[in-house]
Amino acid sequence: MTYDALLVVSFGGPEGPDEVMPFLRNVVGDRVPEARLAIVAEHYHHFGGVSPINRLTGELIERLREALAAEGPALPIYWGNRFWRPHLADTVRAMRDDGVTRALALATSALSSAAGCRRYLEDIEAARAGVEGAPIIDKIRPFSRREGYVETCVERLRDALDALGGEDAEVLFTAHSIPVAMARTCDYVGELDDLARAVAARAGAARWRVVYQSRSGPPGQPWLEPDVLEALDALAPGTSVVVAPFGFIADHMEVVWDLDVEARARAEARGLRMARAATAGSHPRFVRLLRELVAERVAEGPDPCPPGCCS
Repeated sequence: MTYDALLVVSFGGPEGPDEVMPFLRNVVGDRVPEARLAIVAEHYHHFGGVSPINRLTGELIERLREALAAEGPALPIYWGNRFWRPHLADTVRAMRDDGVTRALALATSALSSAAGCRRYLEDIEAARAGVEGAPIIDKIRPFSRREGYVETCVERLRDALDALGGEDAEVLFTAHSIPVAMARTCDYVGELDDLARAVAARAGAARWRVVYQSRSGPPGQPWLEPDVLEALDALAPGTSVVVAPFGFIADHMEVVWDLDVEARARAEARGLRMARAATAGSHPRFVRLLRELVAERVAEGPDPCPPGCCS
């Protein structure tokens, strides 16, 4: 199989106050009332209207570009976001204009689910459908069980434990909550449990559990639980706790608001000593994993998701 480019597909985020509401409307369409969007917008305005995700995605791409140049395969990297600039459709058009005929796509999502995998596939195909002569694009599968991701999370957890003085601490592994019905159609919970178990064992964390954050659905719809704030409330005052958002590969607004603002405030109110583990970001081991994933697909060809998975 011959590939002539790599496409990094991310979520995207606003980079200034004037971009916040247009970005949020792109994400939710007309499904959420304007009053609710205004509340969410305040999370962004707390940070100057800027989500960290675009900056961190750009940094990751630069490190990955360096790795591909040094070790191969020598592919140019393109970047397209689902909900903000650089928009995915514009990037696919640029790839077509540059003569790209077949590309690999790497989504900035480590876990399987309709939200974290299937919708990336659908958005890639929608972007291709709007560009005559668009290149074929084969998406790389989620990678949370790969050794390189586990090793990266272990190092991030050890750093957070060290920040608490190396003492024994409770560890809360967090991921974005999803509807229970969606979780039944994919391996999201199993992948997260496997990741947490492996990371805790290697980092020497004896007390840990998987929790969820960033629930956003209607009140009557069952979503995965427990919520991270409920888990913090269950800890005794004086407990040391690490919150490790390993269901996310990079910080974005739901990480920095839900954990660095809300969870930290709850921990302080409860008398807990809290450290937050960093996400993978552009950690050298994580970059090396991504290069390995690209090299495998160049050598072996497409490895498509089974039909109907993550429906």
